[in-house]
Amino acid sequence: MSVTNTVVRRASLESCGSDDHEDCGLELILVRLGEQWTVRVLAELAGGPLRYRVLERALDGISQRMLTLTLRRLERDGHLLRHVEPTVPPKVTYELTELGHAFAAQVATLVEWSRQHKEAINAAQDTFDASGRD
Repeated sequence: MSVTNTVVRRASLESCGSDDHEDCGLELILVRLGEQWTVRVLAELAGGPLRYRVLERALDGISQRMLTLTLRRLERDGHLLRHVEPTVPPKVTYELTELGHAFAAQVATLVEWSRQHKEAINAAQDTFDASGRD
């Protein structure tokens, strides 16, 4: 894609939490996004409620402990709800809240941006690596 065909809107970003800027809560989201499984859990639950075991099978490579921790953190942040049916054994289902769906939509935008710019990022990294600067 040529520079002439690219329209880039400059974003207005200010550092959150600095003395002259209020804490906008960005740290809350960055912490969650920095966790390996958050985006995949959001993606799985974006399609609707899932039982724990179905979710576990969908997330190849995740341990029970890591899935439990990820789900608890997302629940604590208000992104999902945990439903327990009093059966033997208990039937546990997870679903995104309205806040969780909004978060998933923002993450989907980021994922789409990364798809669109993957080649440009790889090319920039190759150029940098070839320059001999580490």
